[in-house]
Amino acid sequence: MNRTIGSRPGARIARIEVHEFGYTVDGLGLDISGNRCVMKGASSRLSAFAVRIDTQDGQRGEYCSVHSGKNGAMVGQVKAAAGHLLGEDAEEREAIYNKLKRAHRHYMAIGHSALDNALWDLAGKAVDRPVWRLLGGYRQRLPTYASTLNGGRHGILDSIEAYADFAEECLALGYKGYKIHGWGEGDPQEEAANLLHCAKRVGGRMALMYDAASELRTLADAIYVGKACDDGGYVWYEDPFMDAGWSPHAARQLKESVRTPLMLTEHVRGLESKAAWIHDRATDYLRVDPDYDMGITGTMKVAHLAEAFGLDCEIHAAGPAQRHCMAAMRNSSWYELSLVAPGVANPVPPVFGSGYSDALEDIGPDGCMPVPDGAGLGVEYDWDYIVANRTAYQEFGLKGSDTVSGR
Repeated sequence: MNRTIGSRPGARIARIEVHEFGYTVDGLGLDISGNRCVMKGASSRLSAFAVRIDTQDGQRGEYCSVHSGKNGAMVGQVKAAAGHLLGEDAEEREAIYNKLKRAHRHYMAIGHSALDNALWDLAGKAVDRPVWRLLGGYRQRLPTYASTLNGGRHGILDSIEAYADFAEECLALGYKGYKIHGWGEGDPQEEAANLLHCAKRVGGRMALMYDAASELRTLADAIYVGKACDDGGYVWYEDPFMDAGWSPHAARQLKESVRTPLMLTEHVRGLESKAAWIHDRATDYLRVDPDYDMGITGTMKVAHLAEAFGLDCEIHAAGPAQRHCMAAMRNSSWYELSLVAPGVANPVPPVFGSGYSDALEDIGPDGCMPVPDGAGLGVEYDWDYIVANRTAYQEFGLKGSDTVSGR
């Protein structure tokens, strides 16, 4: 059957723009493992990109990725995928999802994500509705935890006392949860001591989570730190050791030795791959991210898969697309306000308007963050800033097409 029958003629995608730009974050450096970490007196220049998708009849969707550390790899895939969208019906996101999944099957399809998110923004703006309502809304307030940057050795999050003090600060601001990213060395004794000290200071008053960020080297190290999670009453134990969260067998081995629920699949891309982790009982919770897992379309597929098996599915990282997805999910408990540290700005691109913010101090008195209620993703982007800080630009256009909207 010809799937274009009944399509709105003007809904064909006529142009895609990819804008790469840079921005600076003070107090951010690199640790021994190459992670972005807090570092007093340091400054980091980060990369970002934004996409615009225009249809022949002048509808426009926009999206700016929030994952600065991964943007260099992602934007190359975006450019490789963009040409495949030209001439497609912008309203047929499911067809585009399947087309790009196959076309970019060798690359885990992460470049598809930003394009899909922009198409959802376009869809919402076309009918003057927020994306979360198009998805089938469930809530408008998102319970939020503060998720730390990696600890440093130079004056910020440089000791177990500093982590506990920051937990107290987050608690006073209204956060009901706190997640620790530790130090890049992955020393199991040091990590365990930090977990137990934070539990002693704020346990019982905040939900505590731990993300080892795949720094622990061996199963023995992961078990040792997992026992500290058990003793400290941690809600979950995330990406424990250097298999990078790719090995279901390794995760099952760990599950046999610790009681704390495991949070895995942040680094496992797509619906089918995550399904295997459920089948193998290799994780207790699923992770999903609209910037990595083929956009909002892919994220909601994973959320519904988890729901069918009675599992929670937690959104990775902070951003407008993350909020809209969580707002339409029953089986998700926490919005991750990442990545924060005392005195350091959240390292997301400084381009969000419409009152949107992922700043630490913007938590609501109910311990929640709001869901944008404007059309589409509900945010406006500071295109003057993007263009002024632009490092590269590429445009993909449909031959012979005139679009209503300008650059």
